[in-house]
Amino acid sequence: MCGKVTTMLLTAAGLAVAGCQAWNDTSGSTTAEQKAQARSEMNVKANDALTRLDSLRPGARRTVENAAGYAVFTNYGLQVFVGGGGVGRGVAVNTRTGSRTYMRMVEAQAGFGLGARKIQLVWVFDSEQKLNDFINKGWTLGAQGSASAAYDKQGAGLDGAVQIQPGVWLYQLTESGLALELTVQGSKYYKADELN
Repeated sequence: MCGKVTTMLLTAAGLAVAGCQAWNDTSGSTTAEQKAQARSEMNVKANDALTRLDSLRPGARRTVENAAGYAVFTNYGLQVFVGGGGVGRGVAVNTRTGSRTYMRMVEAQAGFGLGARKIQLVWVFDSEQKLNDFINKGWTLGAQGSASAAYDKQGAGLDGAVQIQPGVWLYQLTESGLALELTVQGSKYYKADELN
């Protein structure tokens, strides 16, 4: 009996993750119009996330846009009993050149829970090299981190951001506000080649 229940739960989790993946999948024979629509949607969501961040932390948008680069993702996740995951799409922006690179993310979660969630992530990079590494080499975000006060070279605060490594910060916006602890574990970020 216990084996059947476990199998059913794992199957449900797999189907949930597959459903999330379908939202993220723009591969295949994507037309120019579909690509333009996907890029436009990602840009609108990025702008919405920056506006929301600025309403929670006044001045944060200016700080983000004055950094060497930033990336904004919208992540949709689902937790079904003992497993779950999420997918997301976003755009990385080089503020010096104005170039935009469209990206994806995937997330796997272990642990007990049930429910759906939407998270907006704003990455901030203090150098073009850090941004380029994020874009070209991808990124895998492991264990949970905790928030720390972080400051850029000009002394403007990145209040509420988690410092991932020197020169790289992350704001995590949940439906209830700005999260002070990183909860997007097991996340991988990579280029959406078909959109660039």
